[in-house]
Amino acid sequence: MAELTTQEIKKQQDFNEEIIPHLDALYNFGLRLTSDPNDAEDLVQDTIVKAYRFFSSYEKGTNAKAWLFRILKNSYINNYRKKSKKPQEVDYDEVATFYETIRAERTETSDLEDKMFRELIDDDLSNALDSIPEDFRTVVLLCDVEDFTYEEIANMLDVPIGTIRSRLHRGRNLLKTQLMEYAAKRGYAQD
Repeated sequence: MAELTTQEIKKQQDFNEEIIPHLDALYNFGLRLTSDPNDAEDLVQDTIVKAYRFFSSYEKGTNAKAWLFRILKNSYINNYRKKSKKPQEVDYDEVATFYETIRAERTETSDLEDKMFRELIDDDLSNALDSIPEDFRTVVLLCDVEDFTYEEIANMLDVPIGTIRSRLHRGRNLLKTQLMEYAAKRGYAQD
């Protein structure tokens, strides 16, 4: 097996210093986009592979997090396009195993109620965020959750900064509407 050159070792060290600290943020963003932990892990893995492959095009000292988020977002879009052109597949063995598991389960009502009430608020809030269109949700997540600047988001999504401001404003209003409906259903009065 060939030994690594000094240049390859330096690339690995630089990559680890610049990129690895952002893995959790990448996973969280991937999870918000995919709504599936396994898909989010795959998306992050794909992003890291691409980032390492093209690390020579990254300018050290610039915003690594924004660079990674752009790679992740582009990977997500490319994967979505591939999946949308492919017919839906179902794994029979997985469905059969799942059916047998839930059929055999016996759940205590009190345990189910406790779990339902404990997770109800998080699910409703998450559903409110998931209910707004992806373009708006993405900008709200990048700005309000990940704390990127408008300029960084515009660069990541490759759209004008005015579009980012517009999407953020509209996304926040859509989310506000969803959360007001959520509050009204729960008996909270609007001041």
